[in-house]
Amino acid sequence: MKRRSTKSGRSTSGDAVKKPAADFRDKKFFIQHFGGDVYAVGGFVRDIIRGKPTEEVDILITRHSVEDIIRKIEPYGKVDLVGKSFGVIKFTVNKKTYDIALPRKDKPKGTGVKGHKDFVISADPDLPLEKDLERRDFRCNSMALRLIDNAVIDPFRGKADTKARIIRLTNPDAFPDDPLRVLRAARFASVLEFSIAPKIYEVSREIDLSGLSVERVNEELFKILFNSSQPSVGLEGFFKLGVLRQLFPELYRLTLSIQDALFHPEKDEYGHHTVWHHTKLTVDQAKRLADIKRLSREKRLALLLAALYHDVGKPSTARWEFKKGRMVITNNGHDILSEKMTKKILNRFRIFSFNGFNLRKTVLSLIRCHHRASELWGNREVVTKKAFNRLAADVNGEIELLVYLDAVDRGGREETPLLKLDREARWLLRKFKELNVSKETIQPLIMGRDLIKLGVDPGPEMGRILKELYQLQLDNEFETKKEGLRLARQVVGRKKR
Repeated sequence: MKRRSTKSGRSTSGDAVKKPAADFRDKKFFIQHFGGDVYAVGGFVRDIIRGKPTEEVDILITRHSVEDIIRKIEPYGKVDLVGKSFGVIKFTVNKKTYDIALPRKDKPKGTGVKGHKDFVISADPDLPLEKDLERRDFRCNSMALRLIDNAVIDPFRGKADTKARIIRLTNPDAFPDDPLRVLRAARFASVLEFSIAPKIYEVSREIDLSGLSVERVNEELFKILFNSSQPSVGLEGFFKLGVLRQLFPELYRLTLSIQDALFHPEKDEYGHHTVWHHTKLTVDQAKRLADIKRLSREKRLALLLAALYHDVGKPSTARWEFKKGRMVITNNGHDILSEKMTKKILNRFRIFSFNGFNLRKTVLSLIRCHHRASELWGNREVVTKKAFNRLAADVNGEIELLVYLDAVDRGGREETPLLKLDREARWLLRKFKELNVSKETIQPLIMGRDLIKLGVDPGPEMGRILKELYQLQLDNEFETKKEGLRLARQVVGRKKR
């Protein structure tokens, strides 16, 4: 297709995107104020070409200074100048926030952390659009859509790459300067279901990732978990690109640890029965079940992280044992060790809460208890309410999440996508309901104020009595407050003697 020059001298493919795919809510507003100088850039353009338009739009405005842009838009919404030198403005209008940027260029600033270059990012209203697109990571993201006529500016053949569903570097020489791009390659491959060009694997092997902030790493990992239909694609991308080895050594060791081939028949494309392959399958099953059950983002993330880290203790606990007439690989105690290791991982990545939800506490308790649900099933003919109470208390009442983790762990032993809960999971949920065991019923019935009325002073002794009474409650010695108070009088009387 022949290229033609725009009025400003910029080249364009001349290929207009048909309406209404290129529309978004405030498009007319931007055209009205900036005419032919306003563009949608990056992922918005890529997703239109994919046939999956989105309302998430990044705006680029050329030939206008920051001051001029602010003067024009400020009467209509809230303006937040992120950085004048960066040329980035956050603009909220009609309850939607847009990132508005000027064309930008990177200037090297000596040597940065562990060999990475530091850059001064500066805005230049008169910088040719192609120069701004050239600084972007991948060709499929290095396109712009001129809003006034829907013309696609595509100097790096991003449209062809998007249609071919492949991720290629826009500027191979500049790619190593920003190590986050290595993680972004895995994330885009996973979320967009694109393949990664071999050149990216080659370049990424030599890139030091140690200078990345934990916040940026978490952001890329969480996007893979939340937004991929199969998070395993992004996780495997982390493995192949060297991210696991550098940033997630506990997960990297799973790639080197084999499992018993009979108990874990699942194997990768090369026939390896690794803990890593099982983990990837388990995470994919967790994503499917989270979708089926429509879990909230908070509980979805807890389940996915628990699935990701539930077996990190296996390499250190792997032993050969002669059982049932053959040598078997066992991992006794790996659940307890996995919890301890995951606690250190969450500390390292500063993962504590998510939208007010105690993510850390939930993930750790799920990992610690992830085998106990199956133990209830295995002893279903004799198990009592006491065991259900104690398990519910040990996972802080997150009974459904525990049953789901148990189910996806089993589902991680096969390639077949999980479409519903299996017999074991359904029995567990039904039994918890029949026995009236829930987050509410395991709350302590006897509180400190109740003991004060019985003459117990606040202090360590009160704490010990409350703990004893709560254990009796979990043991099903009492089920009502009245019964609990009767037992509390007996315990207090015994302590006073």
